[in-house]
Amino acid sequence: MQFAKQIFDEERALYGIDGAEITDCSFDGPADGESALKESSNITVANCYFNLRYPFWHTKGAVIRDSTMTENCRAALWYDENVRLENSRLHGIKALRECHGGIVLRDCDIKSPEFTWRCSDLRLAECTLESEYPFFECRDMAIDGLQMNGKYSFQYVENAVICHSELNTKDAFWHSKNVTVTDCVVRGEYLGWYSENLHLVRCKIIGTQPLCYCRGLVLTDCTMEQTDLAFENSEVRAVVHSRIDSVKNPLCGEIYADEIGRLIMESSRIDPDKTKIVCRKNAFCSAV
Repeated sequence: MQFAKQIFDEERALYGIDGAEITDCSFDGPADGESALKESSNITVANCYFNLRYPFWHTKGAVIRDSTMTENCRAALWYDENVRLENSRLHGIKALRECHGGIVLRDCDIKSPEFTWRCSDLRLAECTLESEYPFFECRDMAIDGLQMNGKYSFQYVENAVICHSELNTKDAFWHSKNVTVTDCVVRGEYLGWYSENLHLVRCKIIGTQPLCYCRGLVLTDCTMEQTDLAFENSEVRAVVHSRIDSVKNPLCGEIYADEIGRLIMESSRIDPDKTKIVCRKNAFCSAV
């Protein structure tokens, strides 16, 4: 079944369609219909334009290429399984939610507040993203080559691997579990608070008060810039090849750094003997 160079604007225009190829079509028009491809399966969509709400709900098996979903295309993909998007624009709010069973995005341009909530088995490669609350409560996720501008990113994420990405964010990885971030730039404030088993490898970490109240925190061959009051109340094993502006009340573990500007041990609940601190370039770290 093939559809080419057609315009669809009615409610559920292609509802429940199976095994279709949809090419050069526009989902737009005065009827302002919703849910054009709801309950569809095994479809291929290429070079299409979506300007109406909720086009892909409960879709099982789809490849979407070279297509545009505008700001008016709200909540475009919900409750889907086995969907692949390539070289497409997702510009509507809440673009993905509760999608599982193999969701792949490659070379996509995404501008979507509340992007990708409660999804699992998710893969992103070479995408750009602008979002306020991306990846909330996602599980089993792999990301490579993401350029992201976000605010409250990766909250409550579990079992994620992120590589070769630039993450400009704010409260990233709060309450996350079992996350590994490799060869990335992570720029923001209050990184990783309350996380469990967060592992940063060869990352550049920039921003105030990072990595506090963590359990099982590991930094391997990282650098840190403008990072003050780091590691408060955290279980930490850190190898840092730069200066750390200040370290405050680490709970336990080991911290290796080139320099530490200030070592603050002021809490009666903290035992200084439980944390080994080594500064390579200055043998003495001043403590206050």
